[in-house]
Amino acid sequence: MNSEKKQSVYKIIMLIALTVFITFMVTTIALYKTIGRQGTQYIIGDSSSIGQKIAYYNKFIQEHYIYDIDDEKMQESAIKGYFEGLGDQYSEYITKEEMQDYMADATGKYVGIGVYITNNTKTNQIVVLMPIKGSPSEEAGIKPGDVILKIDGQEYKGEELNEASNKLKAQEGTKVKLEILRNEEKIEIEVERKTIKVNHIESKILENNIGYIQISTFDDGCYKEFEKNYNDIKEKNIKALIIDLRNNGGGIVEEATNIADMFTQKGATLLITTEKGNKEEITKAKKEIQIDIPIVILVNENTASASEILTAAIKENKDNVSVVGTKTYGKGVIQSIFTLKDGSGIKLTTNEYYTPKHNIINKVGITPDYEVELPEGKSLYEIEEEKEDTQLSKAIELLK
Repeated sequence: MNSEKKQSVYKIIMLIALTVFITFMVTTIALYKTIGRQGTQYIIGDSSSIGQKIAYYNKFIQEHYIYDIDDEKMQESAIKGYFEGLGDQYSEYITKEEMQDYMADATGKYVGIGVYITNNTKTNQIVVLMPIKGSPSEEAGIKPGDVILKIDGQEYKGEELNEASNKLKAQEGTKVKLEILRNEEKIEIEVERKTIKVNHIESKILENNIGYIQISTFDDGCYKEFEKNYNDIKEKNIKALIIDLRNNGGGIVEEATNIADMFTQKGATLLITTEKGNKEEITKAKKEIQIDIPIVILVNENTASASEILTAAIKENKDNVSVVGTKTYGKGVIQSIFTLKDGSGIKLTTNEYYTPKHNIINKVGITPDYEVELPEGKSLYEIEEEKEDTQLSKAIELLK
């Protein structure tokens, strides 16, 4: 479930240009026909515009295809394909229907089965990271590590993660059938879709008065939730803090930088971003430091994007911080969301970011100060007792 959901108001000029371009692409009509020795041939020149090429293929299909044609679906597919040509897994065209779901996700409230999923790029399979607590997927018995093979009889590969995620969402009360691969056994599970409200933050007190805060995603409102949870455990006189960012795939950048602001001195650099033309923008802390106690940040291979931003911002601005776990994912690019006039949208990679010390994150990741693996054969959500969590145990050891 594994993308940035950032509204880019300041890029209005680009939005207008893109809107005009897409309108031109799907409406321009041009066709050339010639009679050759081999019969009727349809030709299109190498120098033809994308609008002419689309019009050519549209005309050809209209004349020869035997079944009815859904023009709107054809246009959407053409635009989607054009964005796929970028070769950027994070950029895409979003239909009006998908856009509604996308923006609902950003608020942490949507109708679905309530499960975090990711693309296992090694096997090209869709894998369950974890079911959301109290969600229909948890109640139905879906477990971390389950591989989703089919949704309502249709097979999905890992590269089709977005399509699969959208398929899991529909009207409340409807049901979806999943074919799951678990320990080499195929099983079928039916799940009823319900309204899901994601709790971004969980907190508690561990031994030796060590505070613990887990951030599952950086959706809208995450910063406020973090602030409230920290103030709650602060009242219990915590002497140190563990921030758990394992399996957090990111979210809204500002939510992460607002949290980072709580740990850093006013004016400290939190994030460096570059946009087209290598124009650099620096995000700095706006407030005085609010949290000044020893900290350990837990990360793993699924810690990505906004999670890496928060990790680097705290780590590179404070002395009493350690990072424990395994090397992070390495997603050092930011996507902007543009809403088009018809309600559809564009998610486009518009920025690359660097740590406060100008270190590269993209395709590099963050190497922990203490590299600690989980017990062999165990995933994070298969660990039932805290003492089995070797990464958490190391964090507690460092803070004692």
